[in-house]
Amino acid sequence: MVKRFGEVVAVSDVSLDIASGEFVTLLGDSGCGKTTLLRIIAGFAVADSGTVLRDGQDITFDAPADRRMGFVFQSYALFPTKTVAENIGFALKIAGRPGRALAERVRELARMMELESLLDRYPHELSGGQQQRVALARALAPNPSVLLLDEPLSALDARIRTRLRGEIRAIVDRLGVTALYVTHDQEEALALSDRIAVMRKGRIEQIGRPDDIYHRPASRFVAEFVGTANIVDGFIGESGIEASGRTWPARLPASASRGARAAAVYRPEHLVPASPDAADFHGRVETRTFLGSTVRLRVSLPAGPDLIADCPSTGVNGFEIGAPIFMRADPDRTVVLIEGTPG
Repeated sequence: MVKRFGEVVAVSDVSLDIASGEFVTLLGDSGCGKTTLLRIIAGFAVADSGTVLRDGQDITFDAPADRRMGFVFQSYALFPTKTVAENIGFALKIAGRPGRALAERVRELARMMELESLLDRYPHELSGGQQQRVALARALAPNPSVLLLDEPLSALDARIRTRLRGEIRAIVDRLGVTALYVTHDQEEALALSDRIAVMRKGRIEQIGRPDDIYHRPASRFVAEFVGTANIVDGFIGESGIEASGRTWPARLPASASRGARAAAVYRPEHLVPASPDAADFHGRVETRTFLGSTVRLRVSLPAGPDLIADCPSTGVNGFEIGAPIFMRADPDRTVVLIEGTPG
């Protein structure tokens, strides 16, 4: 799949297969091509090359209304002069659904979305979360086989966003709908998805389950974009990564050649305080941020990059700002990225 806007390549050689009933998220920064790809699938845009298939059938040039796909817009796009009931039933009315069947479907979705008491209200009389539920109900009204969602929670505050994302996933699972979800929010993607496709500059950088994306990033970009990462640049040594005058513990891949340029990726929770005789390195606590169940420490080393470590908040009373700290890294959880050949 390729899509250009003048000299800008918005989608570049993207191929994506989604299984029936699967929840897949396109994750990336603004301008990475995720919304363009979603709009091509929905039929709101046409690719310069490539095809859109549903159950093996080519629907590349089918009109959006003929694709059996529901679309939830970032801006909700509710009709301001129509009530909640009229908004939910709009597509059914256009399709000629009989009045009684239409009303029953509207009531069914209203119950599911907890909108029963709001059916006579207008969009401006609703909260952001209620408007989002109406938009979702409207998209689901025609019983689509695929649900497409473009940053549907981005306009909501954090508390409502967290609650609604759980509701969206529960509804999708209950109805057995295939879902393709677009977001720039990594936490949202990790919480919702069966698989995540991380996009960058119009391409899919990596696609996999949330735990694979987080624990086994395939590139420096994915490691830095999803979660927090300590990245140490160096060279493949005999038993780890050689950098800053020390060996950084890492389980080296079989394909690694000694002397090759490489980077070791340590997640903050994989760096733990240790006794001096069991430590891999030592440093000094520069900052300490309380995050509830964990405390995030920024540790400066005598040589090398500062490190970020997440420790249980009940066990870090001795690590005040300026205090010395000894730390150990788990080599089995370290990701090694080969980024060059031996010099």
